[in-house]
Amino acid sequence: MFKVILIDDEPLARQLVRTLLESFKQITVVAECSDGFEGFKAIQEHHPDLIFLDIQMPRLNGFEMLELIENPPSVIFTTAFDEYAMKAFESHAVDYLLKPIVKERFDKAVQKWLLHAPDKERPKVTELLETNVYEGYQHRIVVKDSGLIRIIPATEIFYIEANDDYIKIVTNDGSYLKKSTLSHIENTLDPQQFVRVHRSYMIPVTQLKRIEPYEKDSHIALLHCGAKVTVSKAGMAKLKNLLGW
Repeated sequence: MFKVILIDDEPLARQLVRTLLESFKQITVVAECSDGFEGFKAIQEHHPDLIFLDIQMPRLNGFEMLELIENPPSVIFTTAFDEYAMKAFESHAVDYLLKPIVKERFDKAVQKWLLHAPDKERPKVTELLETNVYEGYQHRIVVKDSGLIRIIPATEIFYIEANDDYIKIVTNDGSYLKKSTLSHIENTLDPQQFVRVHRSYMIPVTQLKRIEPYEKDSHIALLHCGAKVTVSKAGMAKLKNLLGW
């Protein structure tokens, strides 16, 4: 028996998916959730094989929730926002169902997943997160902090540093690790506000106090928080272009 969780802020949408799943006797719905916070907790508790996931939800959206999960289950997206579809397909999501969901299309998506489910060949959800471009730019970063979910507003970030397979987000309240890449974060934050000044560093322009020469073709950025960040030649060019120097 395969375990499934429904995560959608619309009760009628969850009820429709539950009804459509009744014809698949090998699948059982173990939980229903109305936002990403509930979804995260339910996934940690039930370890589902598949989730049906809406993207735009209050409190925590679908992509933010997936970023918090170490080994995400297979995902079938259910949403009214078709601008996400191409990225989902390119990233090997199981499928992408646009609302209102049609039974024939729904059955096709589930059958597609069942072809691989017995061998546990899950789609590459991590690739989806790396290649996804959100609608607009994000004004926050979501992290796990001692088992809790913490939402960090972009305005509170001092700088972001690459740290092996993680990034370190430094704020006035301390630093937080998130399993991600600097390239991914660079694509999700507003490029008018955040600049990748080095392969290992990204800074908000509001934190920039002054820049001093360092070694050949490199500089040091002194930030208002007191930190010093290396600026590469390419990073310096980005700063000059953005600030009109």
